[in-house]
Amino acid sequence: MTPAVSVTGVDRHYRGHQALTDVTFALDTPCIAGLVGRNGAGKTTLLRILAGQELTSAGRVHVFGARPLENDAVLRRMILIREDQTYPDLKVRQVLAAGALLYPNWDAGLAGALLDAYELPPARPVKKLSRGMRTALGIIVGLAARAELTLFDEPYAGLDAVARGFFYDQLLADYTAHPRCIVLSTHLVDEAAELLDRVLVLDHGRLVLDAPADDLRGTATTVTGPVGGVERFVAGRTTVSRRTMGAQTRAVMVGRLDARDRELADHLRLRLEDVTLQQLAVYAAEGHDPSDLTTARAS
Repeated sequence: MTPAVSVTGVDRHYRGHQALTDVTFALDTPCIAGLVGRNGAGKTTLLRILAGQELTSAGRVHVFGARPLENDAVLRRMILIREDQTYPDLKVRQVLAAGALLYPNWDAGLAGALLDAYELPPARPVKKLSRGMRTALGIIVGLAARAELTLFDEPYAGLDAVARGFFYDQLLADYTAHPRCIVLSTHLVDEAAELLDRVLVLDHGRLVLDAPADDLRGTATTVTGPVGGVERFVAGRTTVSRRTMGAQTRAVMVGRLDARDRELADHLRLRLEDVTLQQLAVYAAEGHDPSDLTTARAS
């Protein structure tokens, strides 16, 4: 089956700045992929390239088996909603009417329900909306379009935690009813963790981690306790971080735990905590080998 997205050896450089270097990955559909990285890591550049809004300096990008750049047949099957999304001088209801014309899978009922849920005034000009309201409008368009490839670039700017939670719930509900390929660029990884099928981590323009989310969950553990007990527990295993304060040590250990491991930890009076996806993304960005982070059990 042709992947929804295929990126091979992509570079993007500007004068004096290398935004992307040798980025390669593929995404099948349906899936929800999290695109993770610090500010300036290259996330927006990559999404703009996927959406046919930016040229590559080298490499190949295919969306639904074809190049997206200046390809109307492909572009009508995708949507990119950015944090700094701009709109023509239109009213809210006119933006939704335009969406209905542009996107063949547009769901007017969903758009209306979300308009009410976010309490957006349909007759208000977009330029007079608050930042949070503009963010909500972008979310409405992105979800109601039901594009086969939906790209969200930090879509929750200006939203509080409750509104972000509502967005995640709506995204998951609509994805479940209408499966498609969704790429969610975010730095709030743990908030969106339960949504993600795939995690892509960019750092300084390089793809440093690409793995199914289920392969990452539970693959690293923070072990805290007396120095001697921690050292005994992690002996012979891969660790990506250690810190000792007085008689206590905190180590981050790679490898899934079994019942015997947990019995030993209890015997040694150690505290075990799963490392979150966000922490794993940080370790990958710090240069730890991605194969370490996806090892089923450290030897």
